[in-house]
Amino acid sequence: MLRTRHAARLLTGTLVGRLPNATAALAIVLFVRAEGGSYTLASVLSAVYGVANAVGQPLLGRAVDLHGQPRVLLPSALLAALGMSVFAAVGLEPLPLVYAAVIVSGFFTPPLEGGLRALWPSVLKSEDRIHAAYSLDAIAQEVMYVVGPLLITWLVASWSEAGALYVINALGALGALAVVTSPPSRQWRSEPREAHWLGALRSRGLLVLLGTFFFIGSALGSIAVAAVAYGDAHHSDNVAGYILSALGVGALIGGTVYGARQWAGSPEQRLRMLVVGLALGYVPLLLVPGPVAMTVLAGVAGLFLAPCLACAFVVVDRHALRGTVTEAFSWLVTSFGVGAAIGTAFAGPVLEHSGVRAGFVVAVGGGVAALLVMVLARRSLRAPASPSPVVARSENDRNGAVEPGFSAEHQA
Repeated sequence: MLRTRHAARLLTGTLVGRLPNATAALAIVLFVRAEGGSYTLASVLSAVYGVANAVGQPLLGRAVDLHGQPRVLLPSALLAALGMSVFAAVGLEPLPLVYAAVIVSGFFTPPLEGGLRALWPSVLKSEDRIHAAYSLDAIAQEVMYVVGPLLITWLVASWSEAGALYVINALGALGALAVVTSPPSRQWRSEPREAHWLGALRSRGLLVLLGTFFFIGSALGSIAVAAVAYGDAHHSDNVAGYILSALGVGALIGGTVYGARQWAGSPEQRLRMLVVGLALGYVPLLLVPGPVAMTVLAGVAGLFLAPCLACAFVVVDRHALRGTVTEAFSWLVTSFGVGAAIGTAFAGPVLEHSGVRAGFVVAVGGGVAALLVMVLARRSLRAPASPSPVVARSENDRNGAVEPGFSAEHQA
């Protein structure tokens, strides 16, 4: 798939362009602590960045659908880098300027994820390759969230906390530049859309997905906090890292297996089954065994994450209303991120009052809630009645390809 013209450039540019967002929480905390600020201030600034990002992603995604990628992605990437550069330059005073800089950086983070997924059909031109691209996209996210913090740590050790902010955000702008100067990005145009203030949110199928991935995000956010508490209980600073790394390794394995073959049935039905697997995978964590067994269980719990994401990308593409595909993908990113933030915030008090196992109960609850959304709202997430996954020659599918696993006579 990566041998296809422009594919490697677009994927690499998008991943590099997303580095500032993937590393923002860690980079902000390290910088604030280096400047003598408290953990409270660091966490508040990280939260402000996250909220601004959650608000900005769907709005910028809508702007991309209306005005094209280069006019939105590159200016927003430059503004985001400028905001974080101001933060690095002024330190922690004056505080109003610090908050403003962080808000600007979070809000204007370019919606490169949604932009890439909108480009895949026109670049790859066959449904099996698009299917593989979505799986690779989900796998690459796991790699990025491992490599990003390591890169931040290396830059801090080699230079400084402020230097790390400058370099990461400069790389982010260069990544966005690589995407928007590519022919597919410059040529891409969204289909005409109906003017409506709700935009992509008028799709009932998309709303079901947003609810589902809100709870999946909350489960993952709670596991991050519970893993730290588990490590503290076993008097080891490394155990939490092992558990979270095992989640990532499990997701890599699951995503690779999922993307390597064709699957029968509609993506909507397949996604329900994958969410069942994801929810069940969290249950063994309640056993809270020793560190080695817990690490193995975490790897098992991660197996269905990347397949769920990859399948969700296909389902979003099928249910996004005409002219709203980038915005729809951006809403999925926002829902997932907000869920993770709330799961993290909720798990802390639960752990303090009820112990380590209770933190993993929050994760199981998130998985069960995601499954309930899929089951109770299954009528709203039925396979589209169109003869192909998405309308031929639309921004959703420029090739009119057949859904993987279906013959031309048996399409959903």
